[in-house]
Amino acid sequence: MAIKKQRFMPFTYKMMIPYLLLVLLTDVLIGYISYSMLTESRTEMAETNIRTGMEQARNNIRYQMDEIQRMSDTLFGSLPFQRALQKKGDRLDIYLTMLDEIVPQLKSPLQLFGNNIRFMLYTLNSDLNIVSGDNLEEPIKDSDYYILPFEDIADTEWYQALKDSERDNIWIQIDTDQLLGNISHIRRLVSFSDYKTVIGYVRITASLGDLLGGFSAFPVEDGVTLRLVDQKTGNPIYQSGTAEQGDTQDSYLSLHEKIPGSDFVIETLVPHTYLTRDAGKLQKVILGVCAISFIVMTFIGFIVARLSGRKMSRIVGLVRSFQEGNFQKRIRFSGNDEFVQIAAAFNVMAINIQELINSVYVQGIQKKQAELEALQAQINPHFLYNTLSTINSLANLGEIEKVTGMVQGLSRFYRLTLNQGNVYILLEKELEQVETYLEIQRVKYADAFTIYVDVDPDILDMQIIKLVLQPFVENVFKHAWFGETIAIRLTGKRIGDRIELKVIDNGIGMRPETVRKLMTGPTQAGGYGVKNVDERIKLRYGDAYGVNIASIYGAGTTVQLLFPADVRDRNDADESAT
Repeated sequence: MAIKKQRFMPFTYKMMIPYLLLVLLTDVLIGYISYSMLTESRTEMAETNIRTGMEQARNNIRYQMDEIQRMSDTLFGSLPFQRALQKKGDRLDIYLTMLDEIVPQLKSPLQLFGNNIRFMLYTLNSDLNIVSGDNLEEPIKDSDYYILPFEDIADTEWYQALKDSERDNIWIQIDTDQLLGNISHIRRLVSFSDYKTVIGYVRITASLGDLLGGFSAFPVEDGVTLRLVDQKTGNPIYQSGTAEQGDTQDSYLSLHEKIPGSDFVIETLVPHTYLTRDAGKLQKVILGVCAISFIVMTFIGFIVARLSGRKMSRIVGLVRSFQEGNFQKRIRFSGNDEFVQIAAAFNVMAINIQELINSVYVQGIQKKQAELEALQAQINPHFLYNTLSTINSLANLGEIEKVTGMVQGLSRFYRLTLNQGNVYILLEKELEQVETYLEIQRVKYADAFTIYVDVDPDILDMQIIKLVLQPFVENVFKHAWFGETIAIRLTGKRIGDRIELKVIDNGIGMRPETVRKLMTGPTQAGGYGVKNVDERIKLRYGDAYGVNIASIYGAGTTVQLLFPADVRDRNDADESAT
């Protein structure tokens, strides 16, 4: 009969119930008092601050608009300026007149005005020199003046509308003003001779942000939105904030400030969430209640922490160290309660786990090393037998020089093969070993084969396990050669995070079933080294690497060997582990 586990609530949770109830009661009381008083006081204070800021913005924009108006009035009422604007004749005289009468009238206001503006004069006098500055399609960077031909505006929509309405001396957004957040003052210049003949147009463009001044009184980051609205159209021509055109009074408190002498109104939208934020009037009340609540909560929390917190935190710390793989940590408690029993059980469990990990790890390393050594010892010794047989035959024939060359080559080959007992060898040395093997074969086959080596220089210092290329080169001589000559090509390159080596021959090739048998074990035709090399690579680097064979019967064979590109790092780690 199965024993039904009894559900229980931890002791610390039971102790927290009165603590949480008290906190909840205190928070409700503080929240009710705060909200009832905060709404009214915060709304009044915020509205007063916003209105003060709006008045400052109104005065600032009105003052700057009046200054710009005075600039255009000065040009409109200057007789020398108008005469210079209509001057005809010699180019030099016109140029000097511009320097004396026109340019000073345009530059002096720029130096006195506090913000950056564009002062543009469109003239009907084609003899005047044209003066242009930065790109008018870009925001205003520095104050500058321009003398431009009337033809630049003759076909624009805003000029046609202005001409048909006969309006003058107005503020309006034209061309790219709306896109760049600018506004322009347009003034028609007429001749003093009849007060009717138009001799040019003055356009003074300023940034609306500069006209409105700083926004320190408008906390835009808190959702407050400032707009400059054209009363005639009802559309905002400038906005700082995130409120949208369709937002209503339900979400915002809307405040307005008209700019005297213009059609513009400053509108501020204050979200109700901003108005109901914490206020200072409740500071003493909130601090008093919170102080009492804090004292009570601190007392209760101290009792709870005193009873179970210290021992529980030590046990939790031990569990976390186990999660991180650290089984060396131990804990000891005095007394004779449940915490002592839990600590003792954890200590015993940690000792057992550590012993098990050490045993499994050491056995795994030993097994891996034994398998590698066994595979290394299985390298086919037929090459040694055949070479000694060839040396014996050459000695009997009196070919002492060839015998000496083969003995030296054989000595060099096995010196590289032994590699001072190291499992790993530089790829450059592995290729040198293959070249030594081929030098021995040249004595035997009298240069009846051709070898091509194409290995990227940047991978020659890579370390790989030794004796991975020579068995495949040896197979070419033993199984692939069927004519008078044969060609062998060795290639090596980096492909992504892998190193690819290839042994390619133009021998007789193999059928698919022969390739499959080679990859599963030795056959009657030999090929034990193929399986051997593949297992050694996979055992050392993993199943993602190893040997692949592609062959066409009658055309040749390609053997591909894959290694990780970071073999040096892997080798260091393996060597340190063993």
